Amino acid sequence: MSGHSKFANIKHKKEKNDAAKGKIFTIIGREIAIAVKEGGPDPANNSKLRDVIAKAKANNMPNDTIDRGIKKAAGDIGSVNYERVTYEGYGPSGTAIIVEALTDNKNRTAANVRNAFSKGQGSIGTQGCVSYMFDEKGQIIIAKEDCDLEADDLMMMALDAGAEDFAEEEDSFEVTTDPDSFSAVREALEAENIVMASAEVTMIPQTYVSLTDEKDLTNIQRILDLLDEDDDVQEVFHNWEE
Repeated sequence: MSGHSKFANIKHKKEKNDAAKGKIFTIIGREIAIAVKEGGPDPANNSKLRDVIAKAKANNMPNDTIDRGIKKAAGDIGSVNYERVTYEGYGPSGTAIIVEALTDNKNRTAANVRNAFSKGQGSIGTQGCVSYMFDEKGQIIIAKEDCDLEADDLMMMALDAGAEDFAEEEDSFEVTTDPDSFSAVREALEAENIVMASAEVTMIPQTYVSLTDEKDLTNIQRILDLLDEDDDVQEVFHNWEE
């Protein structure tokens, strides 16, 4: 989930129970399969696969699990039939929500996503209805507790590698890139042994919506929880200021 407290959300996800961890591994496994299908099984020649591997490691996926996923995908290239689908819609009080999924059954996924929105008193919209409120950016989060560098040194390292922006939060640093520069910046930081809590291309809201009504808060949490439980759903972006 994207929001102001990005690092807090990352920590919360990583501390979740084994079932939630299994969901994250399933999500990354599908991304590995798609990356291998689109660019081959050799990370040296497949920047998308390198990015997914980095995401897997940031989520504490064991190396042998990653390797097995790549080998399985390489052996099953003809049978990898996941499609990328995106849904856009509205939650309570006009909050904007984007859902990205990888699915082998678009009818099932569409029905599940629609059900999640309706149970939280939201509605699915047309393509483009809310995505204009977000910017697609590469985003790298580095926990201060994992970084020995001074903020200025880390900032110069990131900017020299091609980053667009650098921000210091209370407990973390955030590096923002153009989507096309993301891989190069991530790899430059990785080469300097910078530990990344999160590294991915994401959708960042241009503005955030605050919800104060108890019913609205219950409903948006209902939508997000149902989407989180759906195995087809890869990512959910929203502009609710949690």
